[in-house]
Amino acid sequence: MRVVVVGATGNTGTALMHALAKEPGVTSVVGLARRLPDPNVPPYDRAEWVSVDIGEPDPGTAEEAALLAKLEAVMAGADAVVHLAWRLQPARARDQMRPTNVDGTRRVAAAAAAAGVPHLVVACSVGGYAPVDDDVPRDESWPTSGMETSEYSVDKVDQERLLDEVERAHPQLRVARVRPALIFQERAGSSIARYFLGHAVPVGLLRYGRLPFLPLPAGLRLQAVHADDVADLYTRILLQRATGAFNAAADDVLTAPVLARVLDHGRLVELPPRLVRGALAAAWHAWLVPMSPGWIDMGMGVPVMDTTRARTELGWRPRRTAASSLRELMRGMANADGIGGSPVLYPRGLRRERG
Repeated sequence: MRVVVVGATGNTGTALMHALAKEPGVTSVVGLARRLPDPNVPPYDRAEWVSVDIGEPDPGTAEEAALLAKLEAVMAGADAVVHLAWRLQPARARDQMRPTNVDGTRRVAAAAAAAGVPHLVVACSVGGYAPVDDDVPRDESWPTSGMETSEYSVDKVDQERLLDEVERAHPQLRVARVRPALIFQERAGSSIARYFLGHAVPVGLLRYGRLPFLPLPAGLRLQAVHADDVADLYTRILLQRATGAFNAAADDVLTAPVLARVLDHGRLVELPPRLVRGALAAAWHAWLVPMSPGWIDMGMGVPVMDTTRARTELGWRPRRTAASSLRELMRGMANADGIGGSPVLYPRGLRRERG
């Protein structure tokens, strides 16, 4: 089996490259990324590499036509394409995110269809689901209408609608969608800290027991899944040529008391969600953090996902709990050398002087 992975160097992409390297049924892997990794370092040493930015050209231009031709040539002869590329930042510059997140998905799907690829597997998200006000588990039939106050959710909803159109226009293309919870692993610690905490939060405080207490919005509950478990799900989808949507989450749910026990000896202070959102909004507008207040809305509103379909149809079982995956992530964040400056956090045209 020949597999093309778009966005092969990110959090999930790296885990998937590890999984595919160990799978005897996968004979060839092509990795696509904006910035190429060291091809001599595992797991990147088991793949061919192509540098490509799926969000770079403007729609309808000669540059976009050239990009589509390049993608089609790379995908020719592939048995499957896995699309993982997604931009979380710069959230302040929507015109820099949507070309990758939405237009990029359209380009990957169009190239896959034009190249005659039989199977397209796309990274969607729990963030695309309609909000709920209870803890009743929802399966993949729950509406993907998202939350208008979250930029991430808006893009994920548009991605879902685009895939609906792809399925109607190209019935010969088998499409699968993976809707994971938060994806954690130790290797992603520094990048997640950079994306969501920025410079304002000393990462040393994330070491266990350093916080005097843990302030969280009342009623918060989160699901998470380890990157290796998500990679295992992608691999099963590829090998079994599965279609449709699949939820992905560990068995346990991270409630506020559980989060406090995992992160800081259980010293929890629950605050009204509106107060937490207001504080985050103030920090966001003051350019203290790169995480917008829409993440609070999404975190409080997304449903608890039912993962029965992946378990019964694909035999998937998460090997790690959400709590252990969170501990691993926090270890990776706390042990990072430092966040440092990043053009991701301060995009072109929006960089501010910092004194």
